[in-house]
Amino acid sequence: MKNNGNAQFVSPAQMEKQKEYTQLVKAVLTAKYTEPPKAFVHTYGCQGNVADSERMIGQLLEMGYVLTGTPEDAQLVLFNTCAVREHAEDRVFGNVGALKPIKEIHRDMIIALCGCMMQQQQVADRIKRSYPYVNLVFGTFAIHRLPELMYRTLVGKKRVFDTDASQSPVAEGLPVYRESDFKAWLPIMYGCNNFCSYCVVPYVRGRERSRRSEDILNEAREIIASGVKEITLLGQNVNSYGKNSGDGVDFAELLKKINALDGDFKIRFMTSHPKDCNERLLDTMAECEKCARHLHLPFQSGNNRVLREMNRGYTREHYLELIAYAKKVMPDISLTSDVIVGFPGETYEEFLDTVSLIKEVEFTSLFTFIFSPRTGTRAASMDDPVPAKEKSKWFSELIKAQEEVAAKRCASSVGKVFRVLVENETDKHDGTLTGRTDGNVTIDFPGDTSIIGSYADVKVTNARNWTLSGEINK
Repeated sequence: MKNNGNAQFVSPAQMEKQKEYTQLVKAVLTAKYTEPPKAFVHTYGCQGNVADSERMIGQLLEMGYVLTGTPEDAQLVLFNTCAVREHAEDRVFGNVGALKPIKEIHRDMIIALCGCMMQQQQVADRIKRSYPYVNLVFGTFAIHRLPELMYRTLVGKKRVFDTDASQSPVAEGLPVYRESDFKAWLPIMYGCNNFCSYCVVPYVRGRERSRRSEDILNEAREIIASGVKEITLLGQNVNSYGKNSGDGVDFAELLKKINALDGDFKIRFMTSHPKDCNERLLDTMAECEKCARHLHLPFQSGNNRVLREMNRGYTREHYLELIAYAKKVMPDISLTSDVIVGFPGETYEEFLDTVSLIKEVEFTSLFTFIFSPRTGTRAASMDDPVPAKEKSKWFSELIKAQEEVAAKRCASSVGKVFRVLVENETDKHDGTLTGRTDGNVTIDFPGDTSIIGSYADVKVTNARNWTLSGEINK
């Protein structure tokens, strides 16, 4: 490994070794199959997982696989898993179980599991014990070594498990398969140092490692040259970018550098942590004309005692000060957030502080969750006296409050014209297109499919609770 600041980088020699394994896998597959073997890749969880899958698919294509949309006709099934909530884990176990009868018919099928779930030792042990038909298991730190792992799986007689967390390097130069021609995910850092008491991410993704700014800018240039209209910068806490990159560029400076690149595109980013958000970053957003007027800033709880128990590192008052400043320098800012309902020990009165913050800020939308204990986190061992049924009532109350806020915000958009990135046709296939405004609000409007992937000026004619309807402004 090469060190740059506190970050580890995979050496060019190691990357060349993986290219050699790629050719070895390709030779094995060519000898084994008369036609290119098919790979089915399914991604669970966040945008970071999607970006990881894009890099794994890129490697699989170079090995000689082609993609398929169903596991039934695949020679390789790869699940990239998520460990943030229990429900996501249950879905994975259920879907892995559903592969058993398929593999009984197609004996040469390789089943591979990777991602955050697999980085948890108790999960890897369960897979080893209870799912003997799974061939390959690897964690988040081994993605760049997929060719080597595939070769070992194809030529060896034993199942392959690689969940070593002792090294967490940054690998540059991986091939990337982007499903969209006009939107791109661009990881700028990996891992997290915050250790929120409910969150398993630092344990499965490791400590913060920032990519070198020049590597990010080079990838951004390639993305823009391909015709992409929207780049989303990714990190567990993008506001911490640069603390260990070794080149002195922080997140605000990185935004400026990407904004200065030639091309007609928008910059989005997620996720921002309130404790590391500051006026300089908000000023930079306001100054950068390519930066979308949308800030996803998770507050999780509106009560200071609960925030302390969550180990979030900020207060309600500080959060509201940030919001007030953001609105001051960007009056058209669209704000979204994450909220946890029913954190261990939370009282109804403390929950109402969350509801009041929602009404005060007037978020465009929220990602809301009932607390889900994660093995190994501090919150998992906290007393949790409030029954699930009561938490569900609180959850419904919060949703109702946000619906009222969202309906009011959407109604205020009627008659306005927004520049919209046209993303696709709606499921109705009735000539209605759908896209997102600069503020990340979905809007439907009639139009020709030829404009998908480009920008259009759309006038809002009708508002619903969460979305808008409109027509192309002529």
